[in-house]
Amino acid sequence: MAVKRGKKYQEAKKLVEKDFYAMDEAVALLVKTGITKFDSSCEVHMHLGVNPKHADQMVRATVVLPHGTGKKLRVVAFCSDENVKEAKEAGAIEAGSTELIKKIAEGWLEFDIAVASPDVMKDIGKIAKILGQQGLMPNPKAGTVTPNLKTTIKEILKGKIEFRNDKLSNLHNIFGKISFGADKLKENLETYVKAVAEAKPEGAKGTYIKSITLSTTMGPGIKVHTGEKAA
Repeated sequence: MAVKRGKKYQEAKKLVEKDFYAMDEAVALLVKTGITKFDSSCEVHMHLGVNPKHADQMVRATVVLPHGTGKKLRVVAFCSDENVKEAKEAGAIEAGSTELIKKIAEGWLEFDIAVASPDVMKDIGKIAKILGQQGLMPNPKAGTVTPNLKTTIKEILKGKIEFRNDKLSNLHNIFGKISFGADKLKENLETYVKAVAEAKPEGAKGTYIKSITLSTTMGPGIKVHTGEKAA
């Protein structure tokens, strides 16, 4: 059964007159299709020509968006006692090892991202299941297990995000807010798409970026010409 859409959505949908848009046109249109009273997030959805069943075709990497996502993130750092001060000065809301692990084991999960230095990863095993279920487990592939916590924390707070394909070969990420305006959103989007292109697995064959669709929170989709489609 088709989803019934509200009046604001229908009005925004009418603005999308073409099947595909150039990136700058798509972003300019995106700014006009926000239908929420709050500052809508801008989302990018990509379908990739990879087969997630094969380990050599997984797409997972990070990218620092030049203007961030507009979302204020809460970062915790698992580290040795001597690095607690540095981690907190970089912006972590909590840092440490034994006490932080105990706090999380008791049910505290008021954070968005966890980073860890390699030397304490063995200790995190005690709460690996808790973190894993929430998608918060530090991982080297995501850049959240690192000997340089200070730099990593600052990059995350500045706008570093992770992208990872799902089981249907799709990527879903927020790349800004409507209030950013078209120019900043375009810079963020171009940076994101370039990073995805550079993360193409060696095992991927044929067309890699099959589709790119933009949308605001609860807004209509806007399809973007991919470089491969336009070629």
